[in-house]
Amino acid sequence: MSVLMLLLPALGWGVLPLAIQIIGGNTKNQIFGTAMGTMVASMGVLVALHGVHISTADFIKAALAGAFWICGQIGQYVAYENIGVSKTMPLSTGLQLIGTSLIGVLMFGEWSTTSAKTLGFIGIAMLVIGVFLTSYTQKGDKQGKNVKTTYTVLILTTVGYLIYNTIPRGMESSGLSIFFPESVGMLIGVLIYLFATRDLHAVVEKKSWENVISGLIFSVAAISYIFSVKENGVNTAFVVGQVSVVISTLGSLIFLHERKTRRELIFTILGLIVIVGGAIVTTIN
Repeated sequence: MSVLMLLLPALGWGVLPLAIQIIGGNTKNQIFGTAMGTMVASMGVLVALHGVHISTADFIKAALAGAFWICGQIGQYVAYENIGVSKTMPLSTGLQLIGTSLIGVLMFGEWSTTSAKTLGFIGIAMLVIGVFLTSYTQKGDKQGKNVKTTYTVLILTTVGYLIYNTIPRGMESSGLSIFFPESVGMLIGVLIYLFATRDLHAVVEKKSWENVISGLIFSVAAISYIFSVKENGVNTAFVVGQVSVVISTLGSLIFLHERKTRRELIFTILGLIVIVGGAIVTTIN
């Protein structure tokens, strides 16, 4: 059972970008469907836990974390459409790993020893190198529309993921108990986004509801990760979870037929190896 829980997060998070692109729809359809699917799954968790058993303060914090997750996910979905999954996922994953590691050091006092700091910053350097390798584009290769804008949006919205990952560290509650309030925050965040962009009609569009499948896939990964942490430990669960970037990137080339030149493919594979290696180094402290 522990092996299954160890592998499910990587599989779920790796398949999610592919499912989003295969199901289709615009960013608003995709983000609403993902949030709604997560809400459906969290209702099941709520029943299994026989209600919400966290403080009001923690409920609000968890909901806020969920809303910030939506910010990060919107950036990813925009990038899938404009530059493809194979360019988006390594960059997004690398940025999240770098940001999360730095937050751990600066805010929570991680890597307290000299050796830990040395290994940690070597890991961060590897992540930076990995991101650059996977982002390599051969001259003359068409990258897609609005490339610079897309990269800027992806980098800025990554802050949403970092806040999402940081807030639970300051909470008394954790694990399955915060999954439902997070999903509430996700749904509220999506509705605010749709209202702000004046596209609430997306709520009733067919593609939005088809993308509920995406939310269920995300939920399977998120819930299994919680169990994996309990059974396998934080470091092991975290590192194996990062294999999702390999699944999504290579999967996009095989199943979505995203195009890369031979040199770009070599750089991408090398970059993925370095990113996973960097994730391992930053978590062995």
